Amino acid sequence: MRWSNILSCAAVLAAFASSTYATENLGDAEAGKTVFAKCKGCHQVGEGAENKIGPHLNGVFGRKAAGLDGFNYSKSLVRAGNSGLEWHADTLSAYIENPRAFASGTRMSFRGLKDPEDRANVIAYLRAFSDNPRDIPEADPTAKGTDHSVDPAILAIQGDPEYGAYLSSECTTCHQIEGGDQGIPSIVYWPDEDFVVAMHAYKDRQRPHPVMQMIAGRLSNDEIAALAAYFNNPE
Repeated sequence: MRWSNILSCAAVLAAFASSTYATENLGDAEAGKTVFAKCKGCHQVGEGAENKIGPHLNGVFGRKAAGLDGFNYSKSLVRAGNSGLEWHADTLSAYIENPRAFASGTRMSFRGLKDPEDRANVIAYLRAFSDNPRDIPEADPTAKGTDHSVDPAILAIQGDPEYGAYLSSECTTCHQIEGGDQGIPSIVYWPDEDFVVAMHAYKDRQRPHPVMQMIAGRLSNDEIAALAAYFNNPE
């Protein structure tokens, strides 16, 4: 399978997994410790963890794929990391379900965890070994505030809310226009600038969600401004 196809699959999985994790508990860390026994032959986690056959998994959340210095990763994971893949709850779940299907060419020989509950539990266990486990959301939020520099000329574009309403149908297949936050974060009533900044962060691949990168990448600056104007006050 070509990497582009793999990434497409990952995008679908990420979109599905994001909604799943956001509506259910992340998992049982104590149960995940038991599940992690299947991983201990290759991976260590916790105080004093070192790289073995696989890299240690301390601080894995937010780490770029193949991003741990000093470990010799497979070329497929290096390519994935260079393409923007980061490890979060959704991407970790997709990967450990079937590593070789997710990244053909990975040297990880593990057959995968087919049970979603097992995956959720082991991810909850790994979460405890991240730098700020309480700050890690169940899925990456769409809204992170102003975290990306955008040309002031782009921020100055006055969006047409009527045109934004016309363009909004693709957004509202996932995001609720009523502003609900059940599974996928709300995007209504945002300040225009925050919306534009977030969309350009996806467009420039500074934010990792592959579906949002694809959608933002198709939009012009005027179209993003129009959507910002519409979602700022969709009533």
